Amino acid sequence: MKNYCFLGLIALFLLPGCNTPQPETIVVKETAVVEMPVTVEVTREVEVTRLVTVIPEPTPTAVPEYPVTTIALAGPIADRRAEISGLAWYEDWLIMLPQYPDFAGGAGDGFLYALPKADILAFLNGEVEALKALEIPLIAPGLAESIAGYEGFEAVAFDGQRAYLTIEASPREGMRGYLVAGEMAADLSQLAVDTAVLTEILPQNDIGNKSEEALFIAGDQIVTLYETYGAAVTESPVAHRFEADLTAVDAISFPHIDYRVTDATALDGDGRFWAINYFFPGDNELAVETEPLAAEYGRGATHQQYDYVERLVQFQYSEDGITLTDAPPIQLELIALDARNWEGVVRLDDIGFLLATDKFPTTLLGFVALDQ
Repeated sequence: MKNYCFLGLIALFLLPGCNTPQPETIVVKETAVVEMPVTVEVTREVEVTRLVTVIPEPTPTAVPEYPVTTIALAGPIADRRAEISGLAWYEDWLIMLPQYPDFAGGAGDGFLYALPKADILAFLNGEVEALKALEIPLIAPGLAESIAGYEGFEAVAFDGQRAYLTIEASPREGMRGYLVAGEMAADLSQLAVDTAVLTEILPQNDIGNKSEEALFIAGDQIVTLYETYGAAVTESPVAHRFEADLTAVDAISFPHIDYRVTDATALDGDGRFWAINYFFPGDNELAVETEPLAAEYGRGATHQQYDYVERLVQFQYSEDGITLTDAPPIQLELIALDARNWEGVVRLDDIGFLLATDKFPTTLLGFVALDQ
């Protein structure tokens, strides 16, 4: 008579979410007690098949990129010389601000240009082929001549009919930004700037051709943003705040972010906004070996192919300062033709963004959908 006792234990290792368990052959020892004239223990090796779970290597998650749909324009604003430098909503009109409003020549101080939202949506629905903008005369007599080193307008925002605009200049003493205000006529027949009130804003580093590049309304104050906030070029980055009469209030903290900040959307209901974050490889002083946002969120397929960067980055505004949110940057799908120098951005309802370039590579009005 034999009594067998197995000292080897066999387990099934099953982990949720893994691949189907696969068979694996192992060797265990079996011990038996044999009753003979003298009781002895006999040990032998046997092969036993068990199931084990193979855990696959993780699959890298693709970093999304968003294509830009070009909105065809007609008339003067389609001219490359328009150099659109800012976008803003005035009621249901998209206001496009040229860097030099008098680029097309003629008498007066030039024009801003406006497209009704309904026409933009009609184009995106395939109902029209090209959009011709309404011309809004700019009334700003002597403004350009009164600013040493005048280099044109950079940004625009509206609080009701009240308009706020930034201007860039490069006098002998170094770069300067200026904040001015004006009034939009209810029928869009003109935008008149108060040329008697001009608030100067000093630069945050010594890089040429950089000043207050964006602005938005926060309650009853105006907030302006500088163009270059990278840690390598701007030691203590800030945003500037002003009262409605253009009196300077204070400067609040702004996070280090590489490359250029070229325009910003209006604040949403939670105090968040998006800003264009753009890099052209020719801006050697702004180049970095490691860029924090790319390191954290990865780079899309075309951003791995080309040296330039075109993306939107979300920020959070508060009375105490401005911070980056946890939202991943919206990386635009790059094109092989050239870098697009996006200098204007607004939200288009809740469906996406409208963006505009200056003259590089040409005047472009684009739409980025967020329903992908």
